[in-house]
Amino acid sequence: MKNLIVRTIRMIILFITISCSQTSPYHHTEDFDMPLITKNNEMNSSGNFEALIKLNAEYFKKAGAMGYDEGKGLCFLNVANVNSTEGDYERAHILLDKAGESLKNSENNFHKAKFYDSYAHYYSHLKQYDKAIIYSDSALFSLKKAPDSELKKKLMPRIYTNRGTYFAWKGQLGNSLKNFHKGNVLEKSAYSNCMVAQYHLYTNRLDSAGIYALRAENMMSRHKTPDVERLWIYYTAGYYYNEINQYDEAEKMLKNALELSIKTRLTYSFHIKDVYKALSDLYRKKKDKEKAYFYLSRYLEEDSRLNESRFAAINKTTDSFITEAKKESDQRENDLWAVGILVIIILSVSGMYIRKNIRLLKLKKKNLKTETDRLKNRVYEKKLQEVTELAKRNDSSFLMKFKELHPEFISRLLIINPDFENSELAFCALLKLHFTSKEIADYTFVQHKSIQQKKYRIRKKLNIEGDQDIYEFLDQLEKTANP
Repeated sequence: MKNLIVRTIRMIILFITISCSQTSPYHHTEDFDMPLITKNNEMNSSGNFEALIKLNAEYFKKAGAMGYDEGKGLCFLNVANVNSTEGDYERAHILLDKAGESLKNSENNFHKAKFYDSYAHYYSHLKQYDKAIIYSDSALFSLKKAPDSELKKKLMPRIYTNRGTYFAWKGQLGNSLKNFHKGNVLEKSAYSNCMVAQYHLYTNRLDSAGIYALRAENMMSRHKTPDVERLWIYYTAGYYYNEINQYDEAEKMLKNALELSIKTRLTYSFHIKDVYKALSDLYRKKKDKEKAYFYLSRYLEEDSRLNESRFAAINKTTDSFITEAKKESDQRENDLWAVGILVIIILSVSGMYIRKNIRLLKLKKKNLKTETDRLKNRVYEKKLQEVTELAKRNDSSFLMKFKELHPEFISRLLIINPDFENSELAFCALLKLHFTSKEIADYTFVQHKSIQQKKYRIRKKLNIEGDQDIYEFLDQLEKTANP
C-alpha cells in the first residue's frame, strides 16, 4: 500500500512537471513581445535610434533573466533592422545570425514572421530583390498561421507594403501594385496611401498619384502620424505638385519635409538628401538658379558628411548593445562556478571553444567584408551592363537608371551648369560610358554631324578648354566628387 502511494505521488509530480513545462509558444506575447515591439516601433518612427538600441539592451537583459531566448532574438532583430536601414550590412548580417540562433527552436509563428521580414528588409537594401521576395513569402506564410493579435494586425500590412517595393524594383509592376493595395486596405493610413502614390509617381501615372497623395495628406492632418512617415508624405506630395507644375504648393510641402528631415537628420539622413534634391529640381524649373545651386550643394554635403556621422552613432550604440549581451552571457557562465570542480573543467573547455569561435567570428567578419565588396562589384557590373543595353536601345528609362549608377556624376554636371536639360544630361551620360560619336549617332538615330555639334555645345556649357579631351574631363568629374 505504501509503495502504491509513493508511485502515485511520483506520477502526480511528473504530470505537474510536464504540464508546467508545456507552455504556449505565445506565453510572453503580452508581458514582453508587445511592449518591446510597440516601444521599438515608436522610437524607429521618431528616428531616435540611439534610444531604440538602449531600449533593446534593457529588454535583452530582461529576456536573459526570464530565460526567454526568443526575446533575445527579437532584440537582435530590432537592432539588425537599424543597421540594415543605415547601410551597415556586415553588422546587420551578424545580428541577424544571432537572432536566428535565438529563434531557431521557436514555435511562435509571429517570431518567425519577424525574422523572415527582417531578412527580406536586409536583402532589399543589398538590392537582391529575388532573395527579399523569397524571405517576404516566408514571413507572410508564417504570419498567416499566427493567432490574431495586435502585433499581427500591425505587421501584416507592412509586409505587403514592403513586398510592393520589392516587386516594383524587380519590374513586376502588377504584383507590386497588388501588394501595395493589400497593405493599404489592411492599414488604411496616411503612410499606406502615400506608398500607393509613390508607386504611381514611379510609373508616371500622375492622375492616380494625385488621388493617393492628396488622400494621404488629408489623413495626416486628421490623424496622429509619426514624424518619419509625415516627412515621407510631405515629400511625396511635394514631388507630385512639382510634377504637375504647381510650384508654390510643391515648395510648401517640400519645406515641411525639410523641417522634419532636419529634425530626424541624425538617423534618417537619406530622407534629407532626397528633399534637398527635390527642392533643387523645383527651383531649377522655376528658373531660380541661385536656390537650385544652393540645394544641390546641400544635397552633396549631406551625401558625404552625414554618411560618416550616422555610421559613427549607430556603431557606438550597437557596440554597447553587443557588450551588454556579452556581459549577460558572461554572468551566466560565472554563476556556474559554484557548482564545483566539474563545472570549472567544463567552463575551461568552453572558454577554449569560445576563443576558437571568436577567432572564427573575426575570420567570418573578414570574409563577409570581402564578400560584400565582391557583391558590390557584381551589382555594379550588372547595373553597368543593364544601363549600356538601355543606351543602345535608346530606351527612355536610360537616364533614370544611369542616375542610380552614377548619382554624383549628374549632380556635378548640374552644379557646373544648372540649366542642363534632360536630353543634354543623357548625352553626357553616353559620353561617360565612352560611346563614340558614331555609336551615339547610330543608337539615337541622328546624323554624325549633329553629334559633333552637341559635343561642342556641351563643351561650352561645361567650360571645357579647347585642348582638353571631353571624355577625360567627364571621367575626372566624378572623381572630384569623391576625393
